[in-house]
Formats: sequence, C-alpha cells, structure tokens
Amino acid sequence: MKPAILVVDDDQKTVELIRLYLEKDGYRVMVAYDGYKAIDIARNSRPGLIILDLMLPKIDGLDVCRILRAENNIPIIMLTAKTTEEDKLAGLDLGADDYVTKPFSPRELVARVRAVLRRGMTEEPGPEQIRFGGLKVDFIRHETQVEGKLIHLTPKEFTLLEIMIKQPGRVFSRLELLELAFGFDYQGFERTVDVHVMNLRKKIETDPAQPRYIQTVYGIGYKFEDGAGV
Repeated sequence: MKPAILVVDDDQKTVELIRLYLEKDGYRVMVAYDGYKAIDIARNSRPGLIILDLMLPKIDGLDVCRILRAENNIPIIMLTAKTTEEDKLAGLDLGADDYVTKPFSPRELVARVRAVLRRGMTEEPGPEQIRFGGLKVDFIRHETQVEGKLIHLTPKEFTLLEIMIKQPGRVFSRLELLELAFGFDYQGFERTVDVHVMNLRKKIETDPAQPRYIQTVYGIGYKFEDGAGV
C-alpha cells in the first residue's frame, strides 16, 4: 500500500489538482490550507510525505518545515512560486528533500514524490555513530560533537558531513554531493556545495583555513580525510 501524502496549500484549486494526480497514482491524500493545520495533521497522522507550499496563512511554509524537521524525518517537497536561489536554499537548508516551483507539471510533481519516497526506502542502514579524532557524529540522535562539545549543524550541513564521513577517502564531485544531499540535479548551483562546506569547516575544524577533516580535491570536489585518525 502506498503511503498517505499531506498536501498543504492555501489555494484550493492547486490542492485539488495535486490530489487528483496523486490519487490517480494510488496515493491516499490529506489536505491542509494553513500552516497550523499542517503541523497538527503531520503530528497526529504521520503522512509518508508532505507537499508544502511556502506562502501560507497564519504560519509560513518555512516555519512549518523548521518545526516538523525538528520533530521527525517525514520527507518534505517544497512547492512555491518563489524561484530565487536564496529561496531554494532557505527551504533546502531547513531540511526539505526537494523543491518544485510554480507553475508546475502535476505529472512531474508525482514523479518527484515517487523519487523522494524511493530514496527513503532504499537507504541502507549504516553505523549508528562514527568517530574520527575529536569529531564524533551520531546518526541516530542527529548530533555532532567536536572535542566533546555539541555543535549545531543545519540539516544540509549534517547530510553533507554524513555522506563524506561514511566513505572516508572517497572523492565526491560537487555534482555528486548536490545529487546525494539535495536529492536531484540542483540546476547548476554547484557553488552551493562550496558555501555549505565552508560553513561546515568553520564548525568542525580547529583551523578552517587548513582543514583536517574535509579536504578539497582541486578541480573535482571534496573528500573526508581518512588519515584524520580514530
């Protein structure tokens, strides 16, 4: 049985269009027309995925995403008319799994739903935590510590660190990291990875200018240095 999808948008026509295509594809659909109702349904009904508009009455989509992401890992696809790079990064940094801009193709949106759900189902379980030197990453608690001190990472910073630290020594291109961390080819925003890595280094490295853990492989991308020591 396919999971239930929560569609959150204050435009009834948009909601009904998405509902039509999702139900045709075999999904059960729940709807909410404002942010507070979306949070209430997500907490009580635990949908398999949320399609979330950014511009909502009462509480906007970014705040809804922030609140829900702090409580659970329900996949979230942002749906919005905002198309700037900054808008996309704001949603993805809060933990959204994908981003679709209006006007959109309902068939493409359903395909994105399938892809996001498929990624969640095919992820293989890994170690609960990894330690390299003074750096400790707990994947169950979603926590990072440096020399015993808890460090706050954004969801995307944590995801990038998790990708690299689980395969120490492997070189990842920027496009690979975009695909793995953001869930799709992020339409040329390769510098997004550079910004996230820079911020990540500031938080986990003793000297960000001479990083011990996340190394730049010039002309290619980045790797987690396996010689950092355990």
